[in-house]
This record gives sequence, structure tokens and C-alpha cells, in this order.
Amino acid sequence: GWNVSYDFNESDFQVSRKLLSLYLTKAYNENDQQMPWGSLKYLIGDAMYGGRVSDDMDRRVLKVYLEKFMGDFLFENEEQFHFSRAGFDFYLPQGDRIKTYTQCIDKMPLTVRPAVFGLHANAEIGFYTEATKQIWSDLISLQPRSIIMGNSGISRDDIIATTAKDILEKVPLESIDIGCYDLVVVRNQLYERNGIARPTPCQVVLLQELERWNALIIRMATTLTDLLRAFKGEIGMSEELDALGNALFDGFLPAQWRKLAPDTDKKLGSWISHFLDRYKQYQAWISHGEPAVIWLSGLHVPESYLTALVQTTCRANNWPLDKCVQYSSVTKYQSINDVPCALESGTYISGLYLEGAGWDSHLDCLVPQQPKVLVVNLPILQVIPIEANKIDITGQFIAPVYVTQKRRNAMGVGLVFTVMLKTNESTAHWVLQGVALSLNTDT
Repeated sequence: GWNVSYDFNESDFQVSRKLLSLYLTKAYNENDQQMPWGSLKYLIGDAMYGGRVSDDMDRRVLKVYLEKFMGDFLFENEEQFHFSRAGFDFYLPQGDRIKTYTQCIDKMPLTVRPAVFGLHANAEIGFYTEATKQIWSDLISLQPRSIIMGNSGISRDDIIATTAKDILEKVPLESIDIGCYDLVVVRNQLYERNGIARPTPCQVVLLQELERWNALIIRMATTLTDLLRAFKGEIGMSEELDALGNALFDGFLPAQWRKLAPDTDKKLGSWISHFLDRYKQYQAWISHGEPAVIWLSGLHVPESYLTALVQTTCRANNWPLDKCVQYSSVTKYQSINDVPCALESGTYISGLYLEGAGWDSHLDCLVPQQPKVLVVNLPILQVIPIEANKIDITGQFIAPVYVTQKRRNAMGVGLVFTVMLKTNESTAHWVLQGVALSLNTDT
């Protein structure tokens, strides 16, 4: 359920336990009528564990856990409190004898299900799937680098050279100096379409995207060409080219290209398909203008496009930029072809993947995941910039949108924006389920 991996350790737990013991003893000795839950929640949730948490969404998880499991409701005599009943009844014993509590603890299972922590049972499947992928990745990296003498008699170098030639044919290189697009020509096309020598905010984003795209195209073309020349003996095989060859042979995205591409967990084959789809979107954007439905995964810096939408709307309506926010809603449209026309203000977004929950298109709201279904495609999302004082989040769950399924790192890289998803459940339920969206998967 965490968006960032944290190094929580035993000392955090022990110090928190001592704090709890200290406050309980103090309250007992002084005959306090109420427990200082506020102080305990702050010390444990914000100081001890919260001191390691760098993500706002993860702070939300901590807050929900503390609100759910710390309070006077634990000791109400009318009804026994149950922490969880998933596979085992984790209840709070009644009485004031230590033996009653130790006996209850001794009965608890050594291993528990994800549902005990508020997660869906699919979370365990996801954990083992990731572990299996890592094992396979390690096994691939350990395979021998010697010549392959199978039935076909094809050597390792032949396989790498064939892969390099195949990819090189798909790289849309105009020239090694320019890359794919001549930005001067593209800029003039945009000026001609606008009728003035000034690009719109969204067109500025396009030009920035094309500049990064050209850098990637040039790097791919030069490295692949040099690798093929090295196989022919025309140049020496450098460490960088050897690493490129290993990545092509193993089916991984080369590190030289990864540095100039949007963050991704895809392997080489699916990344090339993603690469070609990006090219199609850029081509359509240049030829036909801003798309009615934007594929955010195809942009290098997707948040810059959303910021440009806000700027455009603020200019058109004379709104202060700091008073405008993005309002989002999930539509009935399942594909780009279902969208009748572009929005006057804002945009439609495609290609979002929902984790931690399912989506009911008939009820237009979040629903529990289906067993063994870890990720679902979200219908077309509508994003409209509106004034902040007009937004209503009643019955909405604020879900983060990340670039990849790894979500974000400790430096805060990976979060794109947040969306509002309609729900009939409490917000806390979906927080503990770890509901989030991503722009692309690893397939």
C-alpha cells in the first residue's frame, strides 16, 4: 500500500511501544479520564514513523491507520472491537488481567493475510509476481555470453546484430544533426496555423517534447550504428557498446536510451511498441493540431501539458493562475474512437491504469478488485481547469497518478497529478487498499 519504499525497522516499533507504555502509565497513575490520543498519534504517526515518510499520500496512509486503530472506541463495553476478521479473528480481549491478553496473542497466526492491513488479497499476488520477475531478470543476466551453437548455429553476435538492424530500421531519423523533426520548420507550421508568431502554451510543450524526442532519436541511431560497425571491425568495441549489446541480447532497455526516455518499467520489445506509438502521436499533433484525446504516457514530461492547459484556461477567462485547479471525472467513453469532439476547455486523457480497485462503468464509481485482476484500464478521463472555490470533492476519492507502477521514489519523482474518482465507500477504505493510477505498465 505504500507509494515509496521506507526502511521502517524494529527500533521504530520499540520506541513507539515505549511511548505508548509511558502515556498509559501516566494516565493510570494520574487517574485521567481520557487518554491523550492526539499526542500519541503525533509522536507515533508524525515523529517516529512519519519522520521517514516523504510522500504526502503515504502520510495519508499513516493517518488512516492511526485513526482506525487508536481511540477510545477500542474500550467501549457495548461491543467488542475487532481489528480484522480476515482469515482469523483479531479481536481486543475484554478484562484487566495480563494472562487474558497473552493467551489471545499466543493464538494469533504467525503469518497473516494482506486483508489484515486493509489491502486486497490481490496484493499478495502482486508481491510474488514482482519477486518472480526479479528472479527471472537475475537469471537472464547470469546466462552465458559464449557463442550459441543450437540447431540454427546462430551466434550471440548475430542475434544482437539482427536486433540492432531491426530497431535501426524503425528509428524515424531525418538526419544525424537534426534528429527526427526540424524544430524551425515545425515552429513555422504552428505559427502559420495560429495566425500569429507566438505559440500557445500547449504548443510550447509540443516543441519541448520534440526537442527531447530528437535527442533520443539521435542517441539511438548513433549507438546502434556504432554497434554494427564494431561487429564489422571498423571501430573498437567500447564498454558502452558492449553494455548496449548485452541489453539487446537480454531484451532490456539500454541504459543509454533510458536516460533520454520517459521513465518506464517495460522490457525492450514492449518499449519499442510504446516508442512507435509516441511517434504517431507527435505526427498527428503536428499535422492536425492538438489532439482531442491526449495519451499522457506518450509525453516525456506529462505534467507540463496539464500545466499548459491551466495556463490556457486562465488566459481565456482572465483567472489568477494560483486560483485555478484541475477538476477530473471519469467518462463513459471506453476508447478514443468513442469521443465525439474535443473539449472547449481542458482535455480527455487515455491510457490510465487503475490499481488497488476496479471501476464500474454502469455505476461510475470505484468497486473492489476482481480476484487475480491486479490492473484494469480506466475509461477516458476528462480534465477541466476550474476555479478552486468551485470544486466539490464530496463522495470523491483523491487518487494519485504515477508514471509507472513503481509509483514514486524517495526524491518525489514519479507523481504526475491527482484525480477524483467517485466512490460509495469511505475514503479510508481506498487509502488502505493502495488505490492509485499509472500511465504505463511493464507489459
